[in-house]
Amino acid sequence: MKKICMIAVCAAMSCQMAMAQKAGFSEITRLEQFGGSSSSQYAPSQAEKERIAWWRDAKFGMFMHWGLYSQMAGYWKGEKVTGGEWAIKMHKLPIEEYRELAKEFNPVKFDAEAWVKLIKAAGMKYLVITAKHHDGFAMYKSAVSPYNIVDATPFGRDPMKELKEACDKYGIKFGLYYSHAQDWNEPDGYGNNWSWPGYKRNFNKYLDEKSIPQIKELCDQYHPAILWFDTPGDMTMERAYQISDICRSRVPDVLINSRIMLGKPVGLPLSDYESGGDNEAFGGYREVPWELCGTLNRSWAYKKWDTDFRPVKELLSHLIDAVSKNGNYLLNVGPTAEGEILEPYSSRLLAIGEWLKVNGEAIYGCGGTLWGTEYGEYVQEGGKRKFVAKSAVWRCTSKENSIYIHILDWPENGQIELPAVDVSVKKAALLGKKMPKVTFSQSADGRILLQLPAESVDVLVPVVKLSW
Repeated sequence: MKKICMIAVCAAMSCQMAMAQKAGFSEITRLEQFGGSSSSQYAPSQAEKERIAWWRDAKFGMFMHWGLYSQMAGYWKGEKVTGGEWAIKMHKLPIEEYRELAKEFNPVKFDAEAWVKLIKAAGMKYLVITAKHHDGFAMYKSAVSPYNIVDATPFGRDPMKELKEACDKYGIKFGLYYSHAQDWNEPDGYGNNWSWPGYKRNFNKYLDEKSIPQIKELCDQYHPAILWFDTPGDMTMERAYQISDICRSRVPDVLINSRIMLGKPVGLPLSDYESGGDNEAFGGYREVPWELCGTLNRSWAYKKWDTDFRPVKELLSHLIDAVSKNGNYLLNVGPTAEGEILEPYSSRLLAIGEWLKVNGEAIYGCGGTLWGTEYGEYVQEGGKRKFVAKSAVWRCTSKENSIYIHILDWPENGQIELPAVDVSVKKAALLGKKMPKVTFSQSADGRILLQLPAESVDVLVPVVKLSW
């Protein structure tokens, strides 16, 4: 079989892409902004390839922000507040008063199996949930600090343990988010600049007495497939390497994201894949393993007043766009303080799952675009080379002897012209049952002209499979 020659289009873009603007997420224009590295710098070892293989095939995961901030639900003392899980810092809330929320936090409707069944039905392959966010409250049984859901709340159960068991039962990889540097509950932690005025912080004390001991607990108690770190303010490279070494010594196959330490290229032993900014997608195909983390509505944690839920097609466009750029999509939901995933979340997740039942072969285990031309093109302007973004009509994913064209906007007169491939395409067909016929022609230089029906088919995002 003749192999496809993939051309990686990876460049700093001078403008946001049209699809990104339409879909409500932005494009990262500086690759190193969130600890990134250019594709040319990425040279994985065999060990790196083997460690991350399952993750690169999975493509789609669930992110969950759940904690004491869920009890607030977007309100503080009856007044609406912004920020969700960040409200305590954004509004400089008294830490002593915030701690009191633990006395009320009792998620009696929490059902680990129901959550994991929903994750599986959505077509997701892994879960990353907040074991400790920036508020410093542990959502698991911690011997390091009594400020945890088992010891400080009437709930008295360990939801991380229950979720780990449910994930193992249903074949979902279990990952944990841990805020390793930022901790607003600790005077020596990073980030709280209002509760202890004049106090001289000892960040190393916080790392040695809370952060690292809790990371050891998470490794030993849950053996997570992923440890997802965030906001590494005040971290030194030496300390970041110390943490990664601890994790890998306890869980050899654990995956670590790039936010363990910003500004360091992806690669062992420090990190395995690149986390972009929140709701931010990279501008083009990337060889480096990377992940788009985004919200289902406009919030990370549950807020009663955030009812601006993204349409299913928009969420699908994010997933497809990420995979076409050789990345993954980590989609966030915010459960309530009672432990429920409400209908606006669940209905959208189930709709994505239904689409994946038909079109999953164009997502799971796929590589990215063959060309990059769907994102835009370079032109000469004023003696300089400039990238001009295109409207998002289609995206391409690829696998073995097939390429998949995801139709985001039905083209006028049903025609899509594709750039050249170095194989002779034998067949073109829309995925799904009872779909109309697709015809095509291929020029001598390999270019392909697809002829779809003039009218769009009744599918959120139709997918054409080209094979040889």
